Amino acid sequence: MEASQESHLPNYMKDDNVSQETKNLISSLPADKDFMGYSLYNYKGCWYYPNTLQAVLDVQDHFRPHKNDIILASLPKGGTTWLKSLVFAVVHREKYRENPQVIHPLLSQNPHDLVPFLELELYASSQTPDLAKFPSPMIVSTHMHLNALQEATAKSSSSPCKIVYVCRGLKDTFVSGWHYKNKLHRTKMDQGSFELMFDAYCSGVILYGPYWEHMLSYWKGSLEDKENVLFMRYEEIIEEPLLQVKRLAEFLNCPFTEEEEKSGSVKEILNLCSLRNLSNLEINKNGTTRIGIDSNVFFRKGEVGDWKNHLTPQMAKKIDEIVEFKLRGSGLIFQ
Repeated sequence: MEASQESHLPNYMKDDNVSQETKNLISSLPADKDFMGYSLYNYKGCWYYPNTLQAVLDVQDHFRPHKNDIILASLPKGGTTWLKSLVFAVVHREKYRENPQVIHPLLSQNPHDLVPFLELELYASSQTPDLAKFPSPMIVSTHMHLNALQEATAKSSSSPCKIVYVCRGLKDTFVSGWHYKNKLHRTKMDQGSFELMFDAYCSGVILYGPYWEHMLSYWKGSLEDKENVLFMRYEEIIEEPLLQVKRLAEFLNCPFTEEEEKSGSVKEILNLCSLRNLSNLEINKNGTTRIGIDSNVFFRKGEVGDWKNHLTPQMAKKIDEIVEFKLRGSGLIFQ
């Protein structure tokens, strides 16, 4: 059954918003099925659902970021929600410190509504969305590979914008993705489905996969252009939150002052953006995001090492061996 036949599916998994030109392109692309049976197509080394591919092509054709804009990039379930929260809070901290009577947006809106996805929201419904309505600096996010994203950013007449990538260990990313799929489809999938998704994950036939190629694109980008591409590790943010948030602020050209550090500004941001705090907010327990996905779908444990509760030793070994082989020689290493 095709995705467009199931109305409960998120729009990005459907095939009902594709131009004739893109349909012609899709007909020439390598095709496969995801673990649930929905069609995926490989475009320039990356797997997409039809609607997602259409939006990616529109981003490449029409999105032209300005030098002050900020793009947040990640794998699905790779730390996206936390990164959006942290960057929004860091960049806009002065505005809300000076106006304490104003409720902080992170307390009343889901992070995904404050920092919209390029291809899953903005360009999913329009080739030319109104970007002028967003405050400067505009903060947007994407799951696109860096080489796919650069087909848009390289055409901008402005100086390069800042790109922040968060990378999470693939075993935890897989497990988080599994729970996300269950929540998204409002069902409890069986062990057979778990193993099918695992096999698809290991073969790379998954939306935005192969995931190791995704990580490598941003890793290499950060080595080649350290001024404009920052590579962050989810696990390091967990281990050294103060240090990593200060590193993030410096990269974004809004470093914390000595006075801010002494007054506890960094800790305030970390407390505000903690998954425990965000997941307990009413808006994130019962609300729905603009892309039509329940807000609570985006929150779970956020722990490092939860994969041990779900993967067999053989499964863990298989992912580790694939990652080690695929990343060999790149300098990118996972413990």
